[in-house]
This record gives sequence, C-alpha cells and structure tokens, in this order.
Amino acid sequence: MGVKVEVFRMILYLTFPVAMFWISNQAEWFENDVIQRKRELWPPDKRQELEEFKERIRKQREEKLLRAAQRNS
Repeated sequence: MGVKVEVFRMILYLTFPVAMFWISNQAEWFENDVIQRKRELWPPDKRQELEEFKERIRKQREEKLLRAAQRNS
C-alpha cells in the first residue's frame, strides 16, 4: 500500500505544476479574461490619471533626492 501512495503523490507533485503552467500560458484565456478584467478595473481615462499620479510621485522623489544630495555635498 505504501508504494501506491508514493506513486500517487509523485504523480500529483509532477502533474499539478505542469498543469498550472499549461493553463497560465494559454494565450486565448489570457486575452479574453485577464485583459478584459484589466480594462474593467482601469478604464483608459483612469489609466491616464494613474500615469499622471505616478509622474508626480516620481518628480517628488527626484526633488527629495536632489535636496538630500545638495545638503550632503
């Protein structure tokens, strides 16, 4: 009985990752579900706002780093 259980476990350990890899690499699934969901969550107008926010934060960080560098010089 022990050998059968070990064989089952080995099959499970090998099959599960391969199946997950295969499922996650299906281009049709990705295009249909993931991209559509992304568009629902972040419509184009919201994406523009998000990009502007990222740019403001990036500029603030750069200015902070420049001020810190100038103080240390």
